[in-house]
Amino acid sequence: MTKTILHIDASARREGSATRDLSNRIVNHLGAARIIRRDLASPLPLLTEDWISANFTPGDQRNDAQREHLALSDSLVGELQQADTIVIGLPIYNFSVPAAFKAWIDLVARVGLTFSYTENGPVGLLTDKRVVLAIASGGTAVGSEIDFATNYVRHVLGFIGITNVDVVAADKMALDAEATLNNAHKAVTELAA
Repeated sequence: MTKTILHIDASARREGSATRDLSNRIVNHLGAARIIRRDLASPLPLLTEDWISANFTPGDQRNDAQREHLALSDSLVGELQQADTIVIGLPIYNFSVPAAFKAWIDLVARVGLTFSYTENGPVGLLTDKRVVLAIASGGTAVGSEIDFATNYVRHVLGFIGITNVDVVAADKMALDAEATLNNAHKAVTELAA
């Protein structure tokens, strides 16, 4: 049974968003004792030189200003660490992920917290977690050669240790939105809870 879901919505659209609808359906289907919400329509800040400097300063040597620069990032990482399931509503914008989602990735991919370097390469530290990705697109087929979102998200999640990823797709909605959404809704009901 899912104990804690981190529910992330990356659509800029607060109303009428297919991915918001799908991700809500998934969260309701899975059920959880606790749900942590992260809505990226309220955008996260981009990385700055001060943030990078703070991040690469050893934790025990950071000053108050550096700790403040990393406070939001620490909170976002904490949300990931607390969740056993992450549900992400992710539209494909111009063949890739929304900029707001990329900003989230930049803030959670943290050496020593979500991954570490070893002599054999990087190792993800967030293991034993599941992601359900609710993806929608106007014309891009999920998994096609022009879909630069799905494989990128799988790669980044794997980089931080999350390899159990299910995809619920409502792709190519510009062609037949009703049929596409019906198929996606059916896929939600077939997800293992």
